[in-house]
Amino acid sequence: MIRKKRVISVLICFIGMIGLLIGRLVQLQLVSTESFSNQHVNLLEKSVAQRTHSVVLDDGRGRFVDRNGDALTDDYHPSLILFPFLKNIEWPAQKLADVLGISAQELIRQTDTADTPFVFQHEGKALRLTEEQMEKVNKIGIPGVVAANARIKGEQVLAEHLIGITGQNETELEKQYSDKLAEGKITETTPIGISGLQRSFDEFLLTDGEAKLLYHVDRQGEPIFGKNVKYTRPANPFYPVVIQTTMDKSLQAKAEEIVNGSGLQKGGLVLLDVKTNEILSLVSKPSLNTASASSYQAGSANQMLIPQFPGSVFKTVIAAAALHNGLVTPGRMFDCNSNPYGEGTAEHPMGMLTFEDSFARSCNRTFADLGQELVQKDKNMIEKYADMLGMSGTAGWKGNVFHFSAFRQLPEEKEGIIWADERDKAVKKAIAQTSIGQKDVRLSPLAVANMMATIARGGKRMEVKAVREIEYKNGVQLYRFPDHEQKGEQLPSETIKQVQELLRGVVTAPNGTGAAYQALPLTVAGKTGTAQTGKDNKVNRWFAAYFPYENPRYALVAVDLETDKADNLPKQIFMDYVKAIAEREQQKDIESR
Repeated sequence: MIRKKRVISVLICFIGMIGLLIGRLVQLQLVSTESFSNQHVNLLEKSVAQRTHSVVLDDGRGRFVDRNGDALTDDYHPSLILFPFLKNIEWPAQKLADVLGISAQELIRQTDTADTPFVFQHEGKALRLTEEQMEKVNKIGIPGVVAANARIKGEQVLAEHLIGITGQNETELEKQYSDKLAEGKITETTPIGISGLQRSFDEFLLTDGEAKLLYHVDRQGEPIFGKNVKYTRPANPFYPVVIQTTMDKSLQAKAEEIVNGSGLQKGGLVLLDVKTNEILSLVSKPSLNTASASSYQAGSANQMLIPQFPGSVFKTVIAAAALHNGLVTPGRMFDCNSNPYGEGTAEHPMGMLTFEDSFARSCNRTFADLGQELVQKDKNMIEKYADMLGMSGTAGWKGNVFHFSAFRQLPEEKEGIIWADERDKAVKKAIAQTSIGQKDVRLSPLAVANMMATIARGGKRMEVKAVREIEYKNGVQLYRFPDHEQKGEQLPSETIKQVQELLRGVVTAPNGTGAAYQALPLTVAGKTGTAQTGKDNKVNRWFAAYFPYENPRYALVAVDLETDKADNLPKQIFMDYVKAIAEREQQKDIESR
């Protein structure tokens, strides 16, 4: 009797366990298929995902192109997509190879080592198909072989500091895009802009969803729907957007080649289009290093947007102010044998010089004296003329764009400094040092380039643009950034003409500090500068100029920051770049005939 009860108890337990299992299966298969457990897991989606091979063709983030529409970051072109299950089936690799003009062995080798879908590589880069090849590949109809337009990372990273980088930042993502997170359009791992234009234009660039290819496979990894490949993409036909920058890709590439070859450690160059005040090229050193957060921060600053000691380049401001205020009279001579304070011998005695020769040879005493006279007339005189030449505040484009008030294209640009302490305007030595671009004077290379462009244009001040327009995916214009003139008083054309002649004299005068530039194929007008930095005898070396002198088209600044090298790297960089620009213009002239 007892034994019979035990058997019945065991059977009841067994039946109960079976019932629980059946109940669990019912829950999994029928009841909670789309919201299982406290985590609300969608079991149907997970099941499909487990047997789906996918490849992202486009992450959906907006792209950057240059002024001619050439890609600056990622490219977008017809590519060959291969799925890994090809290694498990017989497929006509030779037939595909014949269409593409490559070896079948190369196709087989890459698929045999693949675990995930991939874009086929040929000679170290994604194979670019023609439209005809793309059509032929898809017409063959091989399962796991698809030709489609894919977003391919560029072979060369251009304008890294200006374009900037993206990265994952969950806290910032939640702060800025909580609505998109809630809608499921983005996830916690969606990259956002960290620096440069990637950061300032992030809301326009943010992905609206990925475009991808999906292929379903069975337990053995073989396709279960034959040749059918599913293409998914966001429903919005206008995104991702394209940011058309003001850059010229070929000029940027040449600038980077020259700067990289010069051995410059810190500094760079910036080239502006004089007529439009647009950035054509910009290079900053040190290069970005994104291997880790700490290494990225070490080289992340765009040195072209950060105020630096300008040295004698700043004498251009003093010269303009002195000319406009009638301080330069015919026959006036300056004692260039004495130091800026008139208390001892100059480091490089030059004798008695005229104002024009003082500027050409960069006599410190002349501009220290003129600075004193200017401040005596008006304590705000020096900064007033810096403003007239486009060097006050920030130079970059700013304004209202849709719901963005005071939108800045270059938010990382810092304002320059003329006086750090107003009391220095009553201190003779402080005025002297300020007048020759030392003491507390700090100007960014972009601001200096803006000054040169302003002088070259005849005094018309404009904000500097890095981006021309934002375009929808289909090429329709979303927003075009208008030219912005900088507000405030302008120097009269007569004074500007005199400053232009002074800058040209730096190059043409027999003992001018820029005499070496006279040999260039394009006529140059500019100013040299060497500034003490107060760091272990290190200096900033500058050359800022515009060219051609007779019909200005370019304003260029090259600078070597905090260097103790004897070599004048800005000089070589400037000369090499102007030669390259001249060659390019000559080639364009030949092609246009």
